[in-house]
This record gives sequence, structure tokens and C-alpha cells, in this order.
Amino acid sequence: MNTLVVRPARIRTAGVRQQILLTAQQRLMILMLLFMAAFFLISVRLVYFGLFDTSTGQGGNAAAFVPARADIVDRNGVPLARTIDGYSIRVVPSKLLNKPGYLADELVKIFPDTPREEFLKRLTGTRPTYLRRRALPDQVAAVNAIGEIGFDFPREKERLYPQLTLAAHVLGFTNAEGHGVTGVEGAYDERLLDPKLRADPLALSIDARVQGVLESELSHAVNNLEAIGGAGVILDVHTGEVLAMTSLPTYNPNKLAGSDPMTRRNAVTYNLYELGSTFKPLSIAAAIDAGTVTSMARRYDATEPLAIAGFRIRDSHPARRWLNVPETLIHSSNITTARIADDLGRERMEKLFRDLDFDKRPGIDIKERAYPLWPRHWGRLTTMTTAYGHGIAVTPLHLASAYAALVNGGIYRPARLTKLTDGAPPKGRRVFKAATSARMRQLLRLIVSDGTGRKADAPGFRVGGKTGSAEKPGAGGYRRSSLVSTFSAAFPMDNPRYVVIAMIDEPKGNAYSSGQRTAGWTAAPVVQKVVMRAGPMLGVFPDESRDVDVSELTPLLWKSSGSGE
Repeated sequence: MNTLVVRPARIRTAGVRQQILLTAQQRLMILMLLFMAAFFLISVRLVYFGLFDTSTGQGGNAAAFVPARADIVDRNGVPLARTIDGYSIRVVPSKLLNKPGYLADELVKIFPDTPREEFLKRLTGTRPTYLRRRALPDQVAAVNAIGEIGFDFPREKERLYPQLTLAAHVLGFTNAEGHGVTGVEGAYDERLLDPKLRADPLALSIDARVQGVLESELSHAVNNLEAIGGAGVILDVHTGEVLAMTSLPTYNPNKLAGSDPMTRRNAVTYNLYELGSTFKPLSIAAAIDAGTVTSMARRYDATEPLAIAGFRIRDSHPARRWLNVPETLIHSSNITTARIADDLGRERMEKLFRDLDFDKRPGIDIKERAYPLWPRHWGRLTTMTTAYGHGIAVTPLHLASAYAALVNGGIYRPARLTKLTDGAPPKGRRVFKAATSARMRQLLRLIVSDGTGRKADAPGFRVGGKTGSAEKPGAGGYRRSSLVSTFSAAFPMDNPRYVVIAMIDEPKGNAYSSGQRTAGWTAAPVVQKVVMRAGPMLGVFPDESRDVDVSELTPLLWKSSGSGE
């Protein structure tokens, strides 16, 4: 017999249902009030930290909102230097459980770049010491896996250069205490550490894209020409802002240990060179300004070497005829440049170089700046030889700033590595007449279109410039086998905006340069490639319908152009 059990239906009155609903509403209200109270407390706490908590150091929380050292960025905000929390590996010898010899063997497996003896020395010391600073996470994990309680892994503020070697000499580096040593890091150390300013990154004038182009093209040339080094800079002719600066060989500021200290020298601002024929346009401009040269058609004797004070001034590719001013620059004649300088005279030649700050350290906002080698005795011969870049040594940055004044209308402005934010260029000072600057733009364009600088010609970019191939001085005189090959250029020459300097130190004449070592074959091609790649990044696009009007000068040129420097 089956029994069916039926649950009787529950009958709720309207009053009971209302009571249940009221209870649920009360519980929901309590939950909402609790949530609002928690949200209010958190908000008040955050406001307190943001406005009133000024504590610093390890126990402070305000530091979480402000970096320990300001970031450095390029002109477009690309990070070039940042401060991060990094790992270090430290040993406390008194706490070691394992034998130092065993630990040294294990550490060498993880860090093969450090000798076993060095690890053993630190493991057997009497005081806590670092085994590695700036350790990678996988290295920390490997050391931790050894299982030694005498090792600890403190987190420390580390300076990171995310672009590796890019603009290394511009940025510089910091020491173990977090202070800047060289480059922008050293020059702006106080600003980068200032609690009131370090929340805002320091914006440089450098464009990381353009910097990459200059570094890659110059490095390619230095390697292929088997040179000992190189230097390059790109400068805004109206503001003095440095868009790119590179020195080769370079280094990685993230990995200073074991690197060659000589690679940290900034060849652009700290190395001195006799820059040869790149000085000739400056000397010619001074002669035009002074009224010594009044006609482009006037000819000077270059049929034979020029004898002066027991010396003979020669041309590397003699024309053996009389040359006018455009031909002097196109054929890069030492003889006729010396004759023009002789007419100009010592006082005005010396004034030119002083006006261009060739008697001072280069004007730029870093500490690594060399003082030029100024002639000890300034006689007639010195006046002649300095006119074509011999007997006076300056940095490549000196030359870049001089060329900016030469083509921008005649105004000299020091170079700068920080971005100009107010839009107005520095006032500067006049060193060339505006009319002289216009004439030099024509002449520099002719050198590239018809003279020694042909290999720098980038179609549509209207490049102008001058070659310079100078023998390096040594014991007992100049070394004919060692050249400093330089090309100093500006573009676009109908309305110049940028100066480009490419210098190659001791290039070899090999298959890459058709056996030539001079600037026309080594440095000029670098400028061409840099302009073609970086021009559009800088807002300059090729336009073959435009150019400098040189129609009044071309009839003066002898048709058989040389291929000198």
C-alpha cells in the first residue's frame, strides 16, 4: 500500500509579505551605507597622501608618486633614461652556510663575465658586499636557487637606458649613488633630483628617430672604411638645438663594467681636430664681409705652390692655373685660399675665429667640452694656413655652429641639448652680413653640384657643403697616412634649416671607397644618406622643382671640374 504525503500550501497574509520585504530593504540599505563609508575613507586617505604627506625615504609613501630621478625624454617624448626598481645581489659573509669555494663555482656559472677569484674575495670578506648590481630577474632566480641564506636581494633604484647605446654620449650615465657623472645626466644632476621638478621629464632637443639614422649611417661607414672612429651632429641653424649627436666608438650606459673608458669620450664636443678645408668657406665669407673679395670673377694664381716663410703651400689636386672664388671652393685650393687670407690680414682672420668662439670651449650644456688649440704665434704663415684649417684645432661642434651662422643669415647661436619650449629662438649675435650669408649659400651649393662634394648630393634636398681632408699632426710633422675626413653640410640651401657634420677618423682607402680616403669619397656619402633618410622626419621633403639660383656664378666655372677632397 502506497502512502502519499502532501505538503499543505503556506498561506501568507499581506501583512507577513510586507514585513519580509521591509526587512530585505533594510539589509540592502545597510550594505549600501557600509560600501559608501568604505569608499569615503579610501578617498580621504588618497587625498591626504596627495596633499599632506611629505614624508621621504624608505618609510615614506609620497615617493611612490614621484620618481627618485626625473626621466629624460627626446623632443617627442620618447623615453631615453628612466629610474626603475632594480634587483641587486648581496652577500653577508658571516651568515654563509656553504663553503666559499663551492659558492664561487656556482656564481661563475651564472656570471661568467666575473672571475672566480673576484667572487671568492667577496665571499670571504668581513663585511656585507655586493656580488652584482643591476642583476637581471633570471640571474636573481638562479642565485636564489643555490639555497644560500647568506645571500639577499635588496631592491634598489636603478637608472635604465631603454634605447641602449642610442645617444649614449649625450645622455651620459650615473654612479652607484645615483648622481649624474657625464653628459646630460651630469650637467642637469640637480634638476633631475629636485623633488619639485623631478615629476616632470627633462625634454631634450634630440629626436630619437634622427639620432638613430645618424648613428646607423656613420657606424656603417666607419666599419666599412676600417676607421678608428667617427663623429656626427645635426643642428637646427635657427635655434642651435641639437637634433642628433653621435661619437664612435660608443658604449652602452647600462653596462659600464668592463667597457673601455675611451669609448665614453664625446668626440663631437671633447676631441680636437684640424678640420682642414671645411674652414675655407668661413675664410672666404670673412673676406667678402671685409671687402677684400669684391668680385666672384677675380682670379688668383694657383699655377705653382706658394712659397712663404720657408714653407710651400700646395694643392692636393693642383689645377695649375688661375682660379676665381667659386673655383677656389669647388676645387678646394689651398693656394688661392691662402692668397685671399693674406689679403684679409691677421687681425681680421683672428677676429673671424674669435667671433665664432674658436678660442673658447664649445657652447653647449654639458661638461665634456674641450678648449681649442689656438696658434701660439700668429704671423703671416699662420693667417694663411688657418684659412684652410691647418694650425688650429677645434671640435666638430665648433664647426657645426659656425656653419649654422654661415647659412642662416649670419647669426651665431650656441648649441643646446634641451628642447626649446617657448618657440622663440635665442637672440644670438651677428658674425656675417646677411648678403654674405646669401652668397655663401650659393657657393656651398655649387661645391655639391659641381665640385668635391658631389657624393653628398641628395636629389631634391638641395644640399650644400664643403669637404675637408686633413692630415693628422704627429711627431716631426703631419702624418700623410692618417686623415681626418669631414663633410660639413646644410640643407635645403634655398632656405637652410639644418647643418649636418660627418667626420671619419683615419678611414682606409679600400674597395668600399674605391681606394680613396678623402672626404669626398668617405664622409660626403654619409651626409647624402643621412639627409635622404632624416630629412622627411625633420619636415624637409625632396622637391626637385626648387633650388638655389646660381645662374650668375655658373658661367665663371671652368668646365673640367676636379674631384679633389
